[in-house]
Amino acid sequence: MSAQSDIIDLGQRWAAAELAADVAALDELLDDSFVAVGPLGFVLDKAQWLGPRRAGDLEHTAFDWAEPSVRVFGDTAVVVGTQVQEATYQGTDASGRFRVTQVAARTPAGWRLVGMHLSPSRQPSFSQRSSS
Repeated sequence: MSAQSDIIDLGQRWAAAELAADVAALDELLDDSFVAVGPLGFVLDKAQWLGPRRAGDLEHTAFDWAEPSVRVFGDTAVVVGTQVQEATYQGTDASGRFRVTQVAARTPAGWRLVGMHLSPSRQPSFSQRSSS
């Protein structure tokens, strides 16, 4: 496999793990140094990212990772894609569409996500598309 196809596979496995709330899989896919910037500017480390999934506070009923554009720079890759989700966080709607930048690094264990930044997108979400 090429680095680019490895990164595409990493993104697909991440999306499947998010949809299934598979904390064990996410724990493997996220590097211990992982940091995320959420769509409202909050910053989460790996434990904080996994916490709501582990507790059942964040539940996805739909999760799509699409249009990934991968650029590889040696042992680092930057991926820009679109995340569309139907979700609730502690019972409150957390659905939306986001432009996501992921940063992956090649580690001895394989490619891992080391960073992620989510920005709200004005494109319609699942529920907005289905009601049109």
